[in-house]
Amino acid sequence: MNPYKIAVIVGSLRKDSLNRKLAHAIMKLAPPDFTFRQVEIGNLPLYNQDDDANQAESVKQMKREIREARGLLFVTPEYNRSIPGVLKNAIDQASRPHGQNDWAGKPAGILGVSIGVIGTAMAQQHLRNVLAFLDVRTLAQPEAFIHAKDGLFDASGNIGTDSKEFLQDWMDRYVAWVKKHVD
Repeated sequence: MNPYKIAVIVGSLRKDSLNRKLAHAIMKLAPPDFTFRQVEIGNLPLYNQDDDANQAESVKQMKREIREARGLLFVTPEYNRSIPGVLKNAIDQASRPHGQNDWAGKPAGILGVSIGVIGTAMAQQHLRNVLAFLDVRTLAQPEAFIHAKDGLFDASGNIGTDSKEFLQDWMDRYVAWVKKHVD
């Protein structure tokens, strides 16, 4: 069995983030040959081109984890109809210095959950635009704009019965997408 190592990037720093909870729950729907590792983005300095020649250790660590991954999973909230600044900072850090874009060529999936009824649709669209420029192969369908409501998660933190079929289908399509682009 050749494992598929997936780097998970959660666009929220909040300990009890709904998106962090979604990230942990969705991983459980993947087959056993997929392993997931959350990439730390909260300890990164703000991107400054002056630092390209001497990147912080936290940036080097993040870039190493992304390079080692065979795929990417972005799980992000929506802040002011876009992606959170911490996520954009991580994206910028791992795409620099010029010519050293560690995101390039990787297959990716995007999810997000929100208490709002459009469930991160704008953030996901903005993220898709950024990732397209960085040559990330992003799964287009099915889209998953998840509205946080009772039953999304069960008492154990797993995907609840009302959402399990939809999210299992999403995960199955994501798995096929990753396999298509790395084999």
